[in-house]
Amino acid sequence: METKDSNGNILEDGDNVHVTKDLKVKGMSKTLKRGILIKNIRLTNSPQEVECRIGKSHIVLKTQFIKKA
Repeated sequence: METKDSNGNILEDGDNVHVTKDLKVKGMSKTLKRGILIKNIRLTNSPQEVECRIGKSHIVLKTQFIKKA
């Protein structure tokens, strides 16, 4: 099972990614802006989702909104 970003690149645990679209995150007061760098992602059981840490919060992002850095 391969997890791919929005451009079709294969993602692995520990990769760094950029957000391709402004995203409003439920439960957080701030918005993830386009182009923000997210470090050290973790893959989940679903090939369409990755888990990451923003500040002290752990969130799950859809792979259609990220690209490999």
